[in-house]
Amino acid sequence: MASALTDKLSRLVKEMRGQARITESNVQDMLREVRMALLEADVALPVVRDFIARVKEKALGQEVLGSLKPGQALVGIVNAELAATMGEGIADINLNAQPPAIILMAGLQVQVKRPPRPNWPST
Repeated sequence: MASALTDKLSRLVKEMRGQARITESNVQDMLREVRMALLEADVALPVVRDFIARVKEKALGQEVLGSLKPGQALVGIVNAELAATMGEGIADINLNAQPPAIILMAGLQVQVKRPPRPNWPST
């Protein structure tokens, strides 16, 4: 998910060069790409809708500060909202809870491809 989102946001930053303000069309283009990247990563639809609504609310009409470009400002907003959605900070695990203590462990799914087995002649 992260690499697909990074690629799409990088492309949008390049397209938005030379603009001094974040416009609704810029935000719509960026949110379309973010929505597609999140859905392709199997993020639940209600989570995606809530995330997109919060980013749109913060991004519309925002002035670009100092040397930031509009694309960079939008990427910053998306980054902040992703951090807020996924949970900021470190939470301690309470193992003193009434047994059994339930812990959710999540990670990236990596698929490793092995080379095919060589066909040795049978003798």
